Amino acid sequence: MKISLNWLNKYLKIDLPPEEISEILTMIGLEVEGMEEVESVKGGLKGIVVGEVVECGKHPNADKLSLTRVNLGHEEPVQIVCGAPNVAQGQKVLVATVGTTLYSPEGEEWKIKKGKIRGEVSEGMICAEDELGLGTDHEGIMVLPEDAPVGIPAREYMNVETDIVYEIGLTPNRSDATSHIGVANDLAAYLKINHNYEGDVKWPDVSDFKVDVPSHNVKVSVENHEACPRYSGVVITDIEIKESPDWLKNYLKAVDVRPISNIVDITNFILHELSQPLHAFDLEEIEGNEIIVKTLPEGSIFKSLDEIDRKLSDHDLMICDGNSNGMCIGGVFGGINSGVKDNTTSIFLEAAHFDAGWIRRSSTRHNLRTDAAKVFEKGSDPSRTVYALKRAALLIKELAGGTIVSDIVDIYPKEIERKEILVRYNRVTGLIGTEISKDEIHQILRAMDMEIEPVTDDSIKVAVPTDKSDVTREVDVIEEILRIYGFNKVPLDEQLSTKISYDVTKPDHVVRDKLSELLTHQGFNEMMGMSLIESRIYDQLEIIDPSKYVYVNNTSNIHLDIMRPEMMVSGLLSVVHNHYRQNMKLKLYEFGKGFTKGDEGYVEDEFLTIFLSGPRNEESWMHDSKTQVGLYDIKRVIAHVFAKLNIASYQTSELEEGRFEYGVKYHRGTRTMCSFGKVHHKIAKAMDLKTDVFYAEISMAEIFNMKTKTIEVDEISKYPSMRRDLAMVLDKKVKFEEIRKLAYGVDKKHVKEINLFDVYENEEHLGEGKKSYAVSFTFSDDTKTLKDKEVEKIIKKIIYVLEQNVKAEIRS
Repeated sequence: MKISLNWLNKYLKIDLPPEEISEILTMIGLEVEGMEEVESVKGGLKGIVVGEVVECGKHPNADKLSLTRVNLGHEEPVQIVCGAPNVAQGQKVLVATVGTTLYSPEGEEWKIKKGKIRGEVSEGMICAEDELGLGTDHEGIMVLPEDAPVGIPAREYMNVETDIVYEIGLTPNRSDATSHIGVANDLAAYLKINHNYEGDVKWPDVSDFKVDVPSHNVKVSVENHEACPRYSGVVITDIEIKESPDWLKNYLKAVDVRPISNIVDITNFILHELSQPLHAFDLEEIEGNEIIVKTLPEGSIFKSLDEIDRKLSDHDLMICDGNSNGMCIGGVFGGINSGVKDNTTSIFLEAAHFDAGWIRRSSTRHNLRTDAAKVFEKGSDPSRTVYALKRAALLIKELAGGTIVSDIVDIYPKEIERKEILVRYNRVTGLIGTEISKDEIHQILRAMDMEIEPVTDDSIKVAVPTDKSDVTREVDVIEEILRIYGFNKVPLDEQLSTKISYDVTKPDHVVRDKLSELLTHQGFNEMMGMSLIESRIYDQLEIIDPSKYVYVNNTSNIHLDIMRPEMMVSGLLSVVHNHYRQNMKLKLYEFGKGFTKGDEGYVEDEFLTIFLSGPRNEESWMHDSKTQVGLYDIKRVIAHVFAKLNIASYQTSELEEGRFEYGVKYHRGTRTMCSFGKVHHKIAKAMDLKTDVFYAEISMAEIFNMKTKTIEVDEISKYPSMRRDLAMVLDKKVKFEEIRKLAYGVDKKHVKEINLFDVYENEEHLGEGKKSYAVSFTFSDDTKTLKDKEVEKIIKKIIYVLEQNVKAEIRS
């Protein structure tokens, strides 16, 4: 955001160097990212001189060129070849002398040089107004009044103004500082507390506002008060659309706003002066002499000012005429026909307070990041609409000759009151880190137009102005106090003390680093998703109970309205981003948190998430590159993670959760350690995934609880092992994990390894609902060599257990 020092001085006389003002602005939370001196005319008309054409004749070698001699106040006139059709002897003109730099309308530089044009020497250029940045006319040279003094620098004759412009990096929460008046209020508060400044911000006087001829009223109705809590307007007739005066154009150009016409320029001026967007409707385009503030049906077409047909949402607030034709997307963008045109003579001038969330969603939906929308998104001041209309109406009367023909319409059914916040003195001291006297706290709050009322000896009630939409809590008020008090006045301790401690357990970050290193070495890339996400995504997917959402007041990106309740969806957004760019083979992981609302407060759960998609192998002649990743690929990754952490004791269950098509859960009782599987096809379709995605979610809380485990290494047995294989027919519902548990339960001492090495399914051979497993069993004893009889005895017990518990049929 740009702030003009000349503009600021209209409201607050600041007798300080520009550099010191820059430091103060940064100190009060309006960080100055740049400061430059600008001139009301680009280039400042340097090298441009007032001259008089003393001779003018035809160019001997070109019919359309003139050969002139121009007096620039020197002993001898200079010869200039001119192509303008209106050049004549005796004219007072503006001449760009040799060496002068001029600028095209697009901002490109070009330098005037001495040269020959069609064989005749030319030592300068007689300029048109557009060549000097003084207007847009290029029909001929700019002719000055006859009394213009010859030889005087043009910057002196044209009264070129200089200004200091600050580029401010305005944070999203500063709704009170989106205008020059807002910045002036902040500066005045700081100067009163820290520089004994006794002046006040001088608001423009609107006491002269009155209805000139009460002859025309426009009926206004608001159907959606949630989106539009306040709507005001006034009718002005007999206006003349023309160019704005220089002072207005200079103010606008200083903050990079292009002057257009007096009415449009006035609305832009009020926006940057008061943070109150205005919209002027051509009165003749308002059908039925009525304005209705409402939403239109989903899919309605609206042709906007940029001549684009936009498909509306039923959550776009529209300003409509009496026949419900959309004239403007409220607070965002105007329509092609309803705005001010060159032949407009009467207008309905609108000033409204729109809900920040509604405007943000419409602005984002249609990709219209207008200056008005940015103000409404941060939170406009609902108390300012009528004042802004009066200010604008008086300027229109002054600059366009308008007549005010209606009372101000003001629909404001439920007044938005100042927020009242309890502030404790000891809390102020505790958060700021230094003691500020009660009197000084009161002075600071009053300097910011905050009303105070004693509650107890230790606290006060503070009424916050309605332009500070972000100040809603005690800590926000304390932050305001600190800004004006001065960060540099908070003392720093001269000594820094610390203590050395040793923890036998590994800190959490060490575990994260170990896992990060493991996954990176396996070809994974770490990603970092946003903790904020759109609730509408979860509403569409229906995988999280909306009552568990943790909503946030995000004024800069209102569509990101909740903290992510889990990490699959935010990660899939990154997966989709890659899929759209034809990057299907993905190996991604992320450390992060999910945030939910529970019965006893807010809950933060930390996870390690892993994503796999695309082909298992890179394209190569050496191996199959068409096979896609599957469940066992991500299971293998989980096995490596658990092995790295020496986690071996857990239960395995089939995963039954709405986010997964199928999958597996590792757990200890009711405590889930890890869930992994294929992302459900409904989620994949809704998020437009281009291939199957496999997802794993590891609970870091459970991992940290087990992180003290150490890996134990035993000596390799010097006695040989023995292997036996069993082929068995089972019901398809039986899982290998059940067989493994049963077999280990028979003889944990001697059964060392169990492996499933073949699966066969054929209903014709095995029967309906059956499958065949081939399982190997490895036996050994650390103290002796096992005999065949001992192994056969164990195998018979295993067969019996399997037959009894899972109805296994052992195939011989």
